[in-house]
Amino acid sequence: MAGEPQDDCLFCKIVAGQIPATVVRETETTVAFRDINPQAPTHVLIIPKVHYRDAASLGAAEPGIAADILRETGEVAAEEKLESYRVVFNTGSGAGQTVFHAHAHVLGGRGLEWPPG
Repeated sequence: MAGEPQDDCLFCKIVAGQIPATVVRETETTVAFRDINPQAPTHVLIIPKVHYRDAASLGAAEPGIAADILRETGEVAAEEKLESYRVVFNTGSGAGQTVFHAHAHVLGGRGLEWPPG
């Protein structure tokens, strides 16, 4: 069920403390941690503590938490001293989503090409 922790979800297990992560920030509604397969010198994931399959379902059901994630992208970028950075939400496997728990990628620390890929 949306909003409820999923037993088979990697990110739900990180939120629950069952799987370790290098957490860089945590709020009442979000957790930000370093990606284990970074695509840039700085690659931080920001996830909601509640489970929603993707950014679209999170935004429809919990727009306040979606806004919290966006607010946290700026906080992470400031703490990481990024002058320029990219925020990416992949929605669906065709867009590159591999963990089906809504999350934002904050990427920076190098020049980023456009289009992204």
